[in-house]
Amino acid sequence: MSISPEHAPTPPATIAFSGPDNVGKTKQIGILARRIGPTARMAGPLDDYDPRWGGIKAMGMGTWWFERGPVEEVADVLASSYLERSRTSAAGPVRLMDRGIPMLEASLAATIAVREHTGTEPAADRARELLAPFAADLLAAEAIEHGIVLLHDDDPVIGTARSLSHERSVTPTYADYQRHLHQQIYRLVREDRWAETIVIGEHRVMAVQDEIRRRLHPFTPLVPPRALPGVRVVALGGMSESGKSTAGEYLRLHHGYGRLKIGYLIEDAANRAGITDPYEIPAVVRAELLVDGLDRFCAAHHFLDRVTIESLHDQEATAELQRMLGSQLAIVYLDTTPGVRAERGTAGPEDLVERDTVKARRGAAEVAALAHEVIDNNGSRLHLERRLDGIALAHRWPLREPSTAPVNALGLPVHLESYLSALLDVTTVQQPPLIDLLAVTGSGARGKYQHGWSDLDVFVVAGQDSIPCLRQVLARLEADLGGVKLGLTVLTQDECRTGAVTSRLLHVLALIGSGTLVPLWCRPGLALPAPDAATDVAASVEAGVQAAIEIRRQLLKGAPDLRALYKITALLAKVMLRFEGTECASDDDALAVLLDRRSGGHTDLRHQARENRDAAVELANTVLGHWLATFALPTSRT
Repeated sequence: MSISPEHAPTPPATIAFSGPDNVGKTKQIGILARRIGPTARMAGPLDDYDPRWGGIKAMGMGTWWFERGPVEEVADVLASSYLERSRTSAAGPVRLMDRGIPMLEASLAATIAVREHTGTEPAADRARELLAPFAADLLAAEAIEHGIVLLHDDDPVIGTARSLSHERSVTPTYADYQRHLHQQIYRLVREDRWAETIVIGEHRVMAVQDEIRRRLHPFTPLVPPRALPGVRVVALGGMSESGKSTAGEYLRLHHGYGRLKIGYLIEDAANRAGITDPYEIPAVVRAELLVDGLDRFCAAHHFLDRVTIESLHDQEATAELQRMLGSQLAIVYLDTTPGVRAERGTAGPEDLVERDTVKARRGAAEVAALAHEVIDNNGSRLHLERRLDGIALAHRWPLREPSTAPVNALGLPVHLESYLSALLDVTTVQQPPLIDLLAVTGSGARGKYQHGWSDLDVFVVAGQDSIPCLRQVLARLEADLGGVKLGLTVLTQDECRTGAVTSRLLHVLALIGSGTLVPLWCRPGLALPAPDAATDVAASVEAGVQAAIEIRRQLLKGAPDLRALYKITALLAKVMLRFEGTECASDDDALAVLLDRRSGGHTDLRHQARENRDAAVELANTVLGHWLATFALPTSRT
């Protein structure tokens, strides 16, 4: 019975990986095959497809390849093996091959170049001549492959060096072969013999896997679209009762990390791969299982971009995990003395000793040598949490060196310019400087300063040991302010980097990081964290809550402070607008935009509120009402 075209079986998607030795083809194929699952089938090594390989191995592969095997025989055995592999039916919808058809020509030409001492083009011509009897079949076989070639580098000389660097010992013949093989592969790349070309460079294993999947997914949807794209992994290590669970839970609650157990991930991946006992297999494979489990979990929970995994107990597996994930991974080791751990344990000292013995045997203590961060967790929980804040924010908030602007760029009154210049002279000229950074904030930074209405708000980064001297400087220069109120805020670098700041100061850091707020001076080489916009907006709720409370404090006074009421009302308006994606630097602008969107104008009210107490109260009640409307729940209306 004939089969109609619409009911004919779909041919398997054949994906052939090529590239020079030690570029990671086998590793990448294995990771991809495990992730695809039962629908993927490995084509197996070439020596499975021709019986002559048995005798060749008995003679010695290198001896046959480079010395005793006639090049005609080498060509015949290789071509026959490639073609037989291509003709063999695949048992699944995806077939993965190590070395595609173009590699036959490349490896044969490189062999000829070594044996016959010829150049790249003559060796290529000789290889094509030897493969001529198989040309039609090879062309058909190559047509059904989707070829992807991995290269160490754009430069074949560098690529050759990297290939050889992975070998324990290198003979002159093998080194010569690798040099010619790279030249032949790069020649075929220029001839567009592969559908995809990926340069490995310094990229880690999973970064390369991600690129491979991104390229292959359009070819067949059976290849997952990505591999841990942009996922930050914090791996926690340490002996029993060292605080790993506490650290993982803190990162989950306060920094939005997904919290995963390494044992669960490994066992789930092992079960899918048909591995009965994953703890009896080599550590390198166990690390691959861990990454496979992590990859699956994050793909199923695509909203996760940061996770913790606990607990690291194996030095060798941890080292492989580092090789696979690279900069996506942060290894954090919690170092705690036996005495403190015994106090924290709840099952008695014998239980702690027993668990420590098992972990020590696996190499848990040696993980500290691989850690990016070692936390001394013998102190308070507050100390642990601040260290964890620093680790979490270092990834989310990039460090940036601020640019600076001269004092006269602010457009301040002359006496305030003189004051700031004097302050900078006294605090920055000495070595080492008394401060690390100084910036004017508020209306003075935006050219909106109004005499008699505005304060001079100054933000300083300095060490705590600078405070006594800084106090003396401020006292000496106070008369130069001419009665203007100075609002000075001082933070240490560590407070900035751990996010131990109010929402207002977080906003200042975000403005400096984005370049919107330019400091007057910063110490050369100083880098401050730049909080992301989403965090800045979310944190501003705190400022809104405080502003709403302060408005009511003012309203409850018999005679509210006109200036204070106006400014705090404007702050609440800024917070609400920030959630709509609108950033208004000045008080007037924020009130104008909010009133126009919510109340259809009230321009007169906004202008009168600066001088008329009744207008200021009405404006405050209007803005506060819009704020309270966002809290209205059904139960609050009954």
